[in-house]
Amino acid sequence: MQRVKPAAFLPLLLRLSALLLPPPAGADGELSPGSPAAAGAARVALHHLNFQAGSPGALRALGQVRKATLKSIPDSGRKYYLQFTTEDYRTGENAGSCLATVLYPKTKSPPVVNIKCTDTKDQKQTQEEDNRLYQKIRRQTKPIIGNNIPDSYGNIEPALEPVWALAVAGSSYMMWEKSAENLGYFMAQVKSAKQWIRKDDFIEFDYIVLLHEIPTQEIVSCHMRLTWLPGHRLKVKYFCSSENQRLEDGSGMESGSAAGILDERGANF
Repeated sequence: MQRVKPAAFLPLLLRLSALLLPPPAGADGELSPGSPAAAGAARVALHHLNFQAGSPGALRALGQVRKATLKSIPDSGRKYYLQFTTEDYRTGENAGSCLATVLYPKTKSPPVVNIKCTDTKDQKQTQEEDNRLYQKIRRQTKPIIGNNIPDSYGNIEPALEPVWALAVAGSSYMMWEKSAENLGYFMAQVKSAKQWIRKDDFIEFDYIVLLHEIPTQEIVSCHMRLTWLPGHRLKVKYFCSSENQRLEDGSGMESGSAAGILDERGANF
């Protein structure tokens, strides 16, 4: 087994003290770059970026917030203006800096994110990483099945690293959509993963993913179906146990129901 770098994959239950979100920041104006509210908004922006990129090779984690400002928008919500650095999700190396705005609407809808980032890796390098990951999965002679990724010691078997990376990319959609100004999420663990063999070139997995909800410290179990092909947008559908199995679609795929997913594959999903 390979020991996973703590900055990227250490189970989140071991890092609670650094992740707790306070109540929303109060007055408008410049915030301390080290404030949990600023870091929480920056992570929401990165959840959005990681899903939209649809690239396991381009996954980013938050480095440091350099500047943060809060402004209340009448009839809309509260908007954060952010400058921050990022790290490669897998290696922890510098991945570039970002400018972002995150609007938390007054209505019950996902945060509105606008983000632009510089890259330390060129696009060709990222594409090569994605293609290597894709071929590693495609070369398997049997469907991939995995459980408890990473394990309780933070270890991920090398053969399951592509499965984990895809889960992080897909879960980014869930975490962005479910986040609020005083509520954040981290992917704690892939409880189970099962590959479905397709006749086309796409890769498809069913996951049970555990999300760590901050500051409630609850563990939310979510079922996620993910479909991916390098160079194409991720297709994600999910429902979470705390939402009475309400289906969410983050891909433009056809609409359906949780029962429909069960019938479609006859799977334990």
